[in-house]
Amino acid sequence: MLVSENAFKLWAIHPTADRYTFEGADTLVEFAEAHGMKVRGHTLLWYRYMPDWIEKATFSPEQWDQVIHEHITTVVSRYKGRVQYWDVLNEAISDGGSGALRQTNWSDGLGPDFVDKVFTWAHEADPDALLFYNDYGAEGMNRKSDRVYALVKGMLERNVPIHGVGLQLHLTEAGVPRPEEVQRNIERLAELGLQVHITELDIRLPDRASADMFETQARLYRAYLEACLAVENCTAFVMWGFTDRYSWIPSFQAGFGHALIFDAAYRQKPAYFAIRDALAPQSSKLQDFGAGCNCTP
Repeated sequence: MLVSENAFKLWAIHPTADRYTFEGADTLVEFAEAHGMKVRGHTLLWYRYMPDWIEKATFSPEQWDQVIHEHITTVVSRYKGRVQYWDVLNEAISDGGSGALRQTNWSDGLGPDFVDKVFTWAHEADPDALLFYNDYGAEGMNRKSDRVYALVKGMLERNVPIHGVGLQLHLTEAGVPRPEEVQRNIERLAELGLQVHITELDIRLPDRASADMFETQARLYRAYLEACLAVENCTAFVMWGFTDRYSWIPSFQAGFGHALIFDAAYRQKPAYFAIRDALAPQSSKLQDFGAGCNCTP
């Protein structure tokens, strides 16, 4: 399974109002098809890194509907039957105590029912694709995961097409959500009839990480994988990259790195072996279980 880091994001694939740039997404999808891999389309809408023509737009409500509907329809229709999963909406819930939906130029323009609209439009463009809400900080049992739960439960009650929730899990080796709480969160989403994907897992360490830190990292990778394997509705376990050589962490988290299961020279780290050992007794059950990484063409 592959998920692009940037190629499907609106700023990359639709940089100006009258131009789409499909080259990066096409390359990734073609690579996946050539190697028998599934694709997660990440993401149709995100509050960050929007192009200026969206950020600075002064459209009427009717124009906003037209613009976002056209974008979603164009992108999802192009990859109909080729992208199996879409992160329709990414990180739409604020980190504040209220847990309110983030306000953006485009969400304000679409109106208070914008979540329902964008999922409905994606479903209309490809009725067979599975549609996900994706977020960070909502992996364990906490206020934000309660808000995500309430959001998707309400969508289901309104018959909005949603099929799953993505849990990101960008972590340090300290202060992480308890794996048993992550499992419980996955279980309660299963009770709603939703799939769960671990979508962006990485566990960063300080630049001068000790051997003990690498062992802690390995235990955490294994623990989150086992939490996913323990619940039938957890159907994908995706790392945000596979080698430290191309990780986003050093550029965005000063003083940290070593976040993935291969080092910068593509050598296996303790986390690689921990995951391998966890999967070994499960091999007969993994026919429909996806494991993958984000990849940039």
